[in-house]
Amino acid sequence: MNRRYAIAAAALAALLLAVTAAKILHVPMLHVPWAAPSARAVEQRGPLSDGEKATIEIFERVSPSVVQVAVKSAANPLMGEEGQGGSSGTGFVWDRDGHLVTNNHVVASGGEIAVRFASGEVAEVDLVGTAPNYDLAVLRIRSVRELPPPVALGSSSDLKVGQSAFAIGNPFGLDQSMTSGIISALKRRLPTHGGREIANVIQTDAAINPGNSGGPLLDSAGRLIGVTTAIISPSGSNAGIGFAVPVDVVNRIVPELIRNGRVPTPGIGIVAAGEDVSTRLGVEGVIVVRTAPGSPAERAGIRGVNFSTGAVGDIITAVEGKPVRRLSDLTDALEQAGAGKTVRLTVKRGSDIRDVNIGIIDIDRS
Repeated sequence: MNRRYAIAAAALAALLLAVTAAKILHVPMLHVPWAAPSARAVEQRGPLSDGEKATIEIFERVSPSVVQVAVKSAANPLMGEEGQGGSSGTGFVWDRDGHLVTNNHVVASGGEIAVRFASGEVAEVDLVGTAPNYDLAVLRIRSVRELPPPVALGSSSDLKVGQSAFAIGNPFGLDQSMTSGIISALKRRLPTHGGREIANVIQTDAAINPGNSGGPLLDSAGRLIGVTTAIISPSGSNAGIGFAVPVDVVNRIVPELIRNGRVPTPGIGIVAAGEDVSTRLGVEGVIVVRTAPGSPAERAGIRGVNFSTGAVGDIITAVEGKPVRRLSDLTDALEQAGAGKTVRLTVKRGSDIRDVNIGIIDIDRS
């Protein structure tokens, strides 16, 4: 035992001698965790990837043209998030004449509207026109100023599921936010506050939250492919299912709003059965329930349901030879043709199938 103690004592003495020598000779010792910290050297990174560079370029080019839209409540002069004295959303520069595009539901409250640019500058705007059936609205800046360039237009007709998508907006009032994802689905149908459906809506998993409404959805070239409009989420926050009005619809509706302040609602004067009725009856097409008196449908001899017998009357199965499987197919075809035009409908009554030429009217003014 004495020998062991002697060895241990010798080892301890050697350690103490080494520490003392290190202090005298300034030899660095092992790092002690509780020693006073000092700034660490910055690690140099390599170049950004091509994908990162492309995303940065999109944001830097487009974000100056994206604005925050704020609407004052008539009861509360403070601007804020929806439910807190006003509504807030996003918009973007449409042309060099000072027109901006946003969602109709962002400005539907009817209060005074102002926009904030990426530079921080605030400008008052006038409401030029709204299209509730498409959830679109056009604003115009009151004062003449040097505007950022309009967002470049793309096309929604050649989009593919899986291609990249980018959204720029003001989620929860946080301005100039960018999210990315892919196009998750195409040809969705989206009900609007106008009581109709927008056809061919784009679905994306790029994060869209309250405040993003009315902002641009972009492709990998930074071109506008849609206007973000809604999400599906029990909590009201992003759940990976967002929707955008396709740019081909936007490019058809916005010029009409700039010219006339409104967009006609094309129709032929029918009341159609819901899709659930068609499904139960095993019918593919639009079942006519009744026609409006004096309407183009009545004049063309279109017949509705016989309420005495319950017999189904006419079923519209095609417009200009293009199949109609649901009401949104019919309304989309009528909207593309436009009020004042004539279209050829294929109508089935029992086993009889015939073509009928029928005029389209603006049902809001009929």
